[in-house]
Amino acid sequence: MRSETDVVVIGAGQAGLSAAYHLRRAGFSPFSDGGGFVVLDHAKRPGGAWQYRWPSLRMNKVHRLHDLPGLELGTADPDRPAAEVVPEYFGRFERAYRLPVLRPVDVLSVRREADRLLVESATDAWAARAVINATGTWDRPFWPHYPGQETFAGRQLHTADYQGAEEFRGLHVIVVGGGSSAVQQLMEIAEVAAGTTWVTRRPPEFFDHEFTPEYGREVVAEVDRRVRAGLPPRSVVSVTGLALTPEVRAARERGILDRRPMFARITPTGVVWPDGTARRADAILWATGFRAALDHLAPLHLRAPGGGIRMDGTRVVAEPRLHLVGYGPSASTVGANRAGRDAVREIQRLLAAEQA
Repeated sequence: MRSETDVVVIGAGQAGLSAAYHLRRAGFSPFSDGGGFVVLDHAKRPGGAWQYRWPSLRMNKVHRLHDLPGLELGTADPDRPAAEVVPEYFGRFERAYRLPVLRPVDVLSVRREADRLLVESATDAWAARAVINATGTWDRPFWPHYPGQETFAGRQLHTADYQGAEEFRGLHVIVVGGGSSAVQQLMEIAEVAAGTTWVTRRPPEFFDHEFTPEYGREVVAEVDRRVRAGLPPRSVVSVTGLALTPEVRAARERGILDRRPMFARITPTGVVWPDGTARRADAILWATGFRAALDHLAPLHLRAPGGGIRMDGTRVVAEPRLHLVGYGPSASTVGANRAGRDAVREIQRLLAAEQA
């Protein structure tokens, strides 16, 4: 079935819900054929990527979760899993503002159709005057390849598959990656494993200074410079470094965070470094991050020569009817809120100019 609407929002995580909130505030009505807006979400329930987080990620370990606009999270039980608390909050938000979220809907492609963008699923299509893409990264875990990887006789998994430390009890685990998730999961696993080895491409940098608003703006500006140049956005941790919390300090003192450089190859029983040093392992956890889930935008041919998508704020330079939120400088909970607001303002101007 094909419908026409003013705006389609793809994704109902923090960025998508923020955009939907600001669309409501701007006077856009819930979808009816011919106008309004609709939110398409591929999950079966509210929660965005939070619903898939590992069970041992409790609220007291979550860093900088900002409230959605207009509705506070409130005081959450610090011992409850984030995968329960945040989806409940997102669902409450959807109900409070009567957001027109359709789920589960898997968007397969977005393509140009005359003066509109056609958003297609397996069964339906929406011809929109503007599209806000808020698909995040969770659906695209990044797996690097190393020689011999397919020969490893133990278990390999990605951060996206991690369910808790208990499954690694008594094993030797190699954790690959220099981000916050790698550090959190490594510290958990070390409590029950026979041994752990931490491996990163670059030496990790730790910071113990206050994360001030001014510093936050500097970080955002650095990522923004890359996307304006059409380069792939860097992760926030690659700019800020790792927070030196009391737990991280203790882990360093115990030797858990003694980092080793990347190995050269993988064997059936472990890994080998360029100097011939070998380490036996029962499991390899690839905490190697994610890439933006943008495959459905391929028909628009948006990639710049640098490999990224050239942006002006939230607006895609090559397609002004398309906005990316939760991408690049807005890939944080506070950044997603601001990006949703900015995208709606730009869309208001775009649609007003079309009607003039």
